[in-house]
Amino acid sequence: MAVFRVVVPQLPEHEAGLRMAHRVERQSVLDGDDATPFVAIVHEAALRMQFGGREVAKAQLGYVLERAGQDNVTVLVVPFAAGALPGAGQTVLYAEGPVPELDTVQVGSSHGPDFLHAQTQPAKYRAHLDWMGHIALSSKAPRDFIHASADEL
Repeated sequence: MAVFRVVVPQLPEHEAGLRMAHRVERQSVLDGDDATPFVAIVHEAALRMQFGGREVAKAQLGYVLERAGQDNVTVLVVPFAAGALPGAGQTVLYAEGPVPELDTVQVGSSHGPDFLHAQTQPAKYRAHLDWMGHIALSSKAPRDFIHASADEL
């Protein structure tokens, strides 16, 4: 919830609550017999941010590690050492399916989400995500990196 407290203009309490509820609800697709395959590409900066303080950040990293242990979830980490990358600083959710023409991109911003679905837009974001996937840590290194980040808190 802390991330929604630092937006301009400040969100009314009910709006922050709705955004938080949405984030929690969308995670339900990761569970159950029909769990959706999910790949998260997280920049080191996001792992080191302490929205809500040290204890909240530690709990969030623990949650990421828990989810990363699921068979359907892959967490990749882009370290600072990887250098510049396209789309740095954006929160992007790329929803793809068996019909590429229906792919949708949700780009997060301080004023709320924007949904992009015209064919050229998802293609740009797919290229960004592919780039980040190539420069991310490989194998079990992301889990080790997240553990180390949590230990440093």
